[in-house]
This record gives sequence, structure tokens and C-alpha cells, in this order.
Amino acid sequence: MAGNSQRKGAIRKSSKAPTAGSGGRVRRGLEGKGPTPKAHERPNHKAYKAAQAAKKQAPKPRRRSTSDVEWIAGRNPVVEALREGVPINAVYVAEGAERDGRLREAFAIAAEKGISLLEVGRGELDRLTHGAVHQGLAARIPAYEYAHPDDLLDRAAEMGEPPLIVVLDSVTDPRNLGAVVRSAAGFGAHGVVIPERRAASMTASAWKTSAGAAARIPVAQAGNLTRQLKAYQDAGCMVVGLAADGEVELPQLDLADGPLVLVVGSEGNGLSRLVAETCDQLVSIPMANQVESLNAGVAASVALYAIAQARA
Repeated sequence: MAGNSQRKGAIRKSSKAPTAGSGGRVRRGLEGKGPTPKAHERPNHKAYKAAQAAKKQAPKPRRRSTSDVEWIAGRNPVVEALREGVPINAVYVAEGAERDGRLREAFAIAAEKGISLLEVGRGELDRLTHGAVHQGLAARIPAYEYAHPDDLLDRAAEMGEPPLIVVLDSVTDPRNLGAVVRSAAGFGAHGVVIPERRAASMTASAWKTSAGAAARIPVAQAGNLTRQLKAYQDAGCMVVGLAADGEVELPQLDLADGPLVLVVGSEGNGLSRLVAETCDQLVSIPMANQVESLNAGVAASVALYAIAQARA
């Protein structure tokens, strides 16, 4: 019957879903994508590439500091650190701590040097020193500020002297580091260089062993020791390494009075292979008994004394 939409085939049905309009499925596609990124924010734009290149060529910080402060815990260690001139931010004493001679001496030195003296609860002092045996007394040491290796050359130039730099190759004992710093200061070196990793750093123990010399001579850190030695060579320095099997004995070293970098190896293994290969010359310290050996601190002191005599 005409107009009967209920009969079979009266309405053609489509298998496709109805097309959505601008208010339907495609609305998201019509929405704006926000402001156009600036040129230096677009990875494919030349301005972006230029900005990234500038970041890579930016000068590195000339100085870096250790990340955390250090604590000296215990009455004797704190008093010894105060006597030796170790830089201390503040001295902490636990409430109710027994006032003996060491505590009174610590108070007196701190007052004389203008170091802050703070009284805290024993539990708080336990927390600050990470549970160390502090005996009611502790001292806070600031992060050490390392020089840049190039600063040591600048220091020599300012003093009008040929550079003399001591480089330590993986020396891990902070007392040896402190001893080397003390000898370097005493024999006219312009600084000490240590690796950033797997080596002793300027801790309280190194400060104390240096007997205050760490405040008079810069200590620098190098990310790659071999690369830094090559940089010193490019700057005109001869690099000499101490080695038991060195081809030249220390008294016959004829490079002592020129720009010189003295490399001292680790306590057990001596110079690493790459460092030894980079040295211009390997020098030995003559010994009466070949079985005997010197630790890093003593070996550096002997060599620096010989170099100082040659320069004089």
C-alpha cells in the first residue's frame, strides 16, 4: 500500500553509520592546537639547533664543590681539627654533656676563631652525625670548593714562575692526599690535581693531615686524568711520572727547572697504564734496598724536595 512504511523494503537502510557533523566525531579535529612554538623550541628549526650547539660550547664552571657537608664526631677529633685549622662552620654540643678539659678547649678555640657554638639535644646530634660516637661534641665542615685544573697554570703565571703541579693517580687514602698537599705547599708547587672518581677527596682527614696547607694551595679535580695531562702538555708542561722501574733516577732529572707536572701513582698499583703511557718520562727514586717502597705521600715529598733543590 502506498505510504505504508511498515512493509518490507519500504525504507532503504544503509549499512554505514550516519556521518557526524561539526558537532560530532570530528570536533576534536577542528579544535585549535595552541600557539605556534617559538623557533628555538622547534627541534627541526635552525634556531633550535643553534641554541643546542651554544649549550655544548658554554664554558664549564671553573670551580665545583662537594655535594654535602661533612661531620667530625668525638671530642678528640673535634679538638684536633680546631687546632689544625680545619675549616669548620659550627661546633655542636649535646645538652647536658660533661664539661671536661677537651670540651672547654673546643669552646675556647671556637670562640677565638669566631666559630658558631650550638647546643642541641643528644637525639638531634645523633641524627646529624648519622649515629656516630660523638661523645656530646661534633663539628660541621663545609663542602670543599675545588679549583679548575687550568687555574693552577694561571696561578703560576701570576707568580711569574714555571708551573709545578702535582697530579695524583687514584690515591685513595685521604691521609696520603693531605700529606701530598702539605708537601706541595712546602716545596713551592702551584696546586694538586686529583681524579673526580675512585680517589680520595678533601675530607676532614685530608684537611687535618695537611696541617692547614689545604687553605694555602688549591686542589683541583679532573674528570679524565689522561686528557688533563695531555692538556698540560699542550700548555708546554713536561709530564713526569714516579715509577719503580723508571728509566731515569730522580737525581738525574733534567726537567726539574722547567714547567713540570709530577704524577704520583696509587698506594698499591702505582701509575695506571694509560697515565704511564701519557707521561713524557718515568722517574724512579733510588733506594738502598729494591724490596722497599714508599707510599704516595712520602714519594711525593721526596720528589718535590729534589725538584725544589734543582730549581733553587
